[in-house]
Amino acid sequence: MSNHAAVPFFRRRSTAVAGAVGAAAALGIGVTLSNVFAASSAETAAPKVVLPTANATFDYQIGGAYTPAKGVTALSRDRSAKPVEGLYNVCYINAFQAQPDALDWWQKNHPDLVLQDEDNRPVIDEDWDEALLDTSTADKRVRLADVVGQWVDGCAKSGFQAVEPDNLDSYERSNGLLTKAHNEAFAELLAKRAHAAGLAIGQKNTVDMLADRAKIGFDFAVAEECGKYNECGDYAKAYADRVFVIEYENGGYSRACADFGAKLSIVQRDLDVSSRGSAGYTFRTC
Repeated sequence: MSNHAAVPFFRRRSTAVAGAVGAAAALGIGVTLSNVFAASSAETAAPKVVLPTANATFDYQIGGAYTPAKGVTALSRDRSAKPVEGLYNVCYINAFQAQPDALDWWQKNHPDLVLQDEDNRPVIDEDWDEALLDTSTADKRVRLADVVGQWVDGCAKSGFQAVEPDNLDSYERSNGLLTKAHNEAFAELLAKRAHAAGLAIGQKNTVDMLADRAKIGFDFAVAEECGKYNECGDYAKAYADRVFVIEYENGGYSRACADFGAKLSIVQRDLDVSSRGSAGYTFRTC
């Protein structure tokens, strides 16, 4: 486990739990978002942000790191894993929800940053047993960005070139307590933090935010099952083909490859994004 993993969490794809790891360093020593920006502008220019190339051979390894297959030039791994030298490495962070084994940490250290219903209970993404984080006010967004921003900085220090913040669409599971505008405003803070650290930042799913991508600051997209839902073209047009596509079913994979195999970075993985050698492991590219 890398030393920048600040709270305990489960490994997962954007919607699938895959295993647990332990806790690491406390978060109280981190600099604030405003201090990071002030130091960056006052002392030195921000590091150069490197964008991914279109149609790279891509592997999605957020369920567990393993040696990439021959020919792979880009991959995504959890923030607790190490990047691979010579490849384009995207760092996965669960930015808008709390991993199941992290909820106690959030409730102890930042209880008001966990979204609560009218009975003061955490609002849960029932499919994956994850509490939603509260992006509803400017103050809460800045404080959330202080926590999640340290994960972003950790990705940069580990050697990743980009970051993908997951669950951008948590407002759709908030029972009306969050809006798209709330999450877009938080994503904008994360984009500034990523760019200040020299990282590109990917829009994770949520085709409804494509029109606002420039305002938010997204540089590329990570699109799950856009072949299945006929959305790959929308992402491709918005991001000049800088799109990492993950399909989990044969039909979606075949459709994505037929329509965009020569343009986009498309991979089929098993639903649990398991490591090579595991039962059910699937990996193939167009």
